[in-house]
Amino acid sequence: MDIQPILKALRHQKTAALLIAFEIALACAIICNATFLIVSRLERSQMLSGVAESELLRIRAASLDDDEDKMARIREDIAGLRGIPGVVSVTATQQVPFGQSSWNSGVRTSPDQQNSVVNATTYYDGGDMVSTFGLKLVAGRDFSPDEYYDFDEVASGAVTPSSIIITRTLANRLWPGEPPLNQAIYMGGSDPLRVIGVVETLVRPSIWDDSTAHDCVIFPTRGAPGTQYVLRVQGNAPDAVIESATAKLKALQPNRIVRGAETFTQLREEYFRQDRVMAVLLMTVIAALLVVTALGIVGLASFWVQRRQRHIGIRRALGATRGNILRYFQLENFLIVSAGILAGMFAAYGINAWLMQHYELPRLPAYYLPIGALSLWLLGQLSVLHPALRATRVPPAMATRGG
Repeated sequence: MDIQPILKALRHQKTAALLIAFEIALACAIICNATFLIVSRLERSQMLSGVAESELLRIRAASLDDDEDKMARIREDIAGLRGIPGVVSVTATQQVPFGQSSWNSGVRTSPDQQNSVVNATTYYDGGDMVSTFGLKLVAGRDFSPDEYYDFDEVASGAVTPSSIIITRTLANRLWPGEPPLNQAIYMGGSDPLRVIGVVETLVRPSIWDDSTAHDCVIFPTRGAPGTQYVLRVQGNAPDAVIESATAKLKALQPNRIVRGAETFTQLREEYFRQDRVMAVLLMTVIAALLVVTALGIVGLASFWVQRRQRHIGIRRALGATRGNILRYFQLENFLIVSAGILAGMFAAYGINAWLMQHYELPRLPAYYLPIGALSLWLLGQLSVLHPALRATRVPPAMATRGG
């Protein structure tokens, strides 16, 4: 019964009502997309790495000496690091998850294919990488000692690794529904690489497309440029192990520069720092937008209560209860907010389409729209509550006053 008087009143206040509806529409569109981006960024920062992050340390060192005895020095380093108390195992590799490096190669499933099926990250296993990283083999086996080759031999073409380990994600992409063991892939040359093992997951050092974040290949290759050491430790004293490992490497080779030593937890923290910063900024934007929207609703409702005091007094004199007056303003606010939400839903998809086109973001899931709508409906009702309660206190005697 209150809808007709409300619509009539809104026709006399079209500009103010449209401004609030526009503000609601803008808030709805931004909140839906911002919330989606926040959730996406936070979920991305929890991406599985496949390694035992809490137990791993990464140490990078550079030598000023000649590299002729590089392999001997790496073996000496690994032996020395393994002797440090608390160190369970050590491996040498050219890159690590979340390390922000980029060793990648195209993968083909046939030597006759002209184009790669997928671009995969290539990890070089300098020995015991699967066990040190804590990778979980879901099929096949680890490399045997006689399958390892030195990087210089491989790079010169003198030898070619014949066995590889891949991730389950890559296996499913290359041979969906087929067993991956003993399948052959081709990377660069025409020699087949046989899949001897499949690990559950392993993430790239640098991720430019989340859908391919776990497309990785492991080669049994030692001594690649940029070799760094990964230590698996036990106990809760990583700083002490880092200090001991740094001292050990410098003792083994005085002309060595240790370029960095950190835990894998720190690597993840640094890698996803921008995602978290963006999430916080978007949360701040949402909070500020909700405050501005609430203030707009409160201001408009207060203005209308002030201007309608005689009208409210007449309704009270005709028998309207305080509950009737309260419901009147709540329903009026609900109608305005609903109109804004309806327009905001279309705007939300429009903004999302623009983001998809220019920033390759995924489509906005439909369930974010009712979440945004419920939030704004609740905000509207809470914002109008104080002015509406003031309206319920207008006495019937106001009906006899002018204005």
